[in-house]
Amino acid sequence: MSEQPLKMWSGRFREPLDPVFDHWQRSFKFDRALLSQEAAASKAHARALLAASILNESEFQTIVDGLDSILDRFIQQPHKLGEKPHQPEAMNADAEDIHHFVEMKLVEAIGDLGLKLHTGRSRNEQIATDLRLYIRFRIDVLIAHLGAWAAALVEQAKTAGDAVMPSYTHLQRAEPVLVAHWLLAYVEMILRDASRLEDCARRLNYCPLGSGAVAGATLSLDRTIAAEELSFTAPTANSMDATSDRDFVLEYLQALTFVGLHASRFAEEMTLFATAEFGFIELPEAFSTGSSAMPQKKNPDLTELVRGKVGRINGAAQTVTLLLKGLPLAYNKDMQETQEPVFEATRTSHIMVFLLAKFTAALKFRTDRMKAACESGYLNAMAAATYLVYKGVPFRKAHEKIGNAVRFGLESGRELGKLTLDELKEFGREFEQDFYAAVTLEATLDCHDVIGGTARARVRQALAEAETRVKALADIYGAVSLGNEEQHHEVSHAGA
Repeated sequence: MSEQPLKMWSGRFREPLDPVFDHWQRSFKFDRALLSQEAAASKAHARALLAASILNESEFQTIVDGLDSILDRFIQQPHKLGEKPHQPEAMNADAEDIHHFVEMKLVEAIGDLGLKLHTGRSRNEQIATDLRLYIRFRIDVLIAHLGAWAAALVEQAKTAGDAVMPSYTHLQRAEPVLVAHWLLAYVEMILRDASRLEDCARRLNYCPLGSGAVAGATLSLDRTIAAEELSFTAPTANSMDATSDRDFVLEYLQALTFVGLHASRFAEEMTLFATAEFGFIELPEAFSTGSSAMPQKKNPDLTELVRGKVGRINGAAQTVTLLLKGLPLAYNKDMQETQEPVFEATRTSHIMVFLLAKFTAALKFRTDRMKAACESGYLNAMAAATYLVYKGVPFRKAHEKIGNAVRFGLESGRELGKLTLDELKEFGREFEQDFYAAVTLEATLDCHDVIGGTARARVRQALAEAETRVKALADIYGAVSLGNEEQHHEVSHAGA
């Protein structure tokens, strides 16, 4: 077994690197997160080398076995509940990056044959491939977590039944809606988030292997072999684009920003609705903390942290945007700086959504307070104007008449349904006895009888459809389950 040079590129150099610069320029401290992807891509490349007769069958199998042994040594392996988990070795090595680490460990395991694996490839195409594999897998995991959160919202909507709450515009009470209707609004956001992530996964699913450093591999490799081995749609079409493309990184981070934005909006409403001023929800104690000074406090730390995390996620997207701006073709070392934002945003978004699903399932709604908030403040004014429209009054006139009636009600301290018929007729001769039935809470809900409206029958239909769509998401991505303790470990340490 021959000695391996410290650097993968050291042949041309005579002077050692400045030690501070050497430490500073290395990426192994963070790109070690790509070990699984590096091993998978290396196996795929080895198969292409086998097809090109650069490796024989025995050499190919020895390399594959060596790569598997590296995974066994350094990655937590799945185990059944009750079994003692295999503890991986710490990835401590004097390696420049994950590619260097795998090559060193492969040579350590199988000798100089390990050096043959780098034939016909460059680290530029390796990192482009590894990142695509990493993001593709993390998208699947995140969609699985989004599906779990959406399922928790659907279950809460089913439990809520015909419970009502105020809706708001400008943070002022607007009209009553079903609690289920409000919860399903977040399900729609989550399903759009999942769709964006799926779109991103489709666009990134092309294999850079065989692109070389910039101009394509110098060996006549069948690039479709590696692409098929790694379940890519096809090889990338242009070697310069393949090694310098980080659009998929930015698109992924922008999709994560949407996830964070929607999570933050939900968290904001939970934080508001948990205040004594609203009193609409009871915060789960398992996701709240107390005050070190005020014994009575129960603080919404989870929702406040969710609100804050979107800044971290969006910051990653902004970082990569500025990194890519103005880069000449093809690969530049600047691109190394795109990796840490990906790992950080992935870790943040995964654990955030994972916890939101559990938090949502534990929520308790105070439907009595919600209903009481619907019964004052003239939330049936729109329904009252609609009543006049059905009597033939132009909407602008109906709006004015009901506005006058509301002002009169404010002055006399009564809701619209408490005004006498004679008083109402002062604002329009169209008012009849049937007005009172048209402005009950139930009628106010049911007058919104359109697709997407809060009429009770429409919401029941929407709930059934949402449940089907969320279940379809689980059917596709449920198999991505990482197992019990493993799931929490993976979510907590994604990219660690």
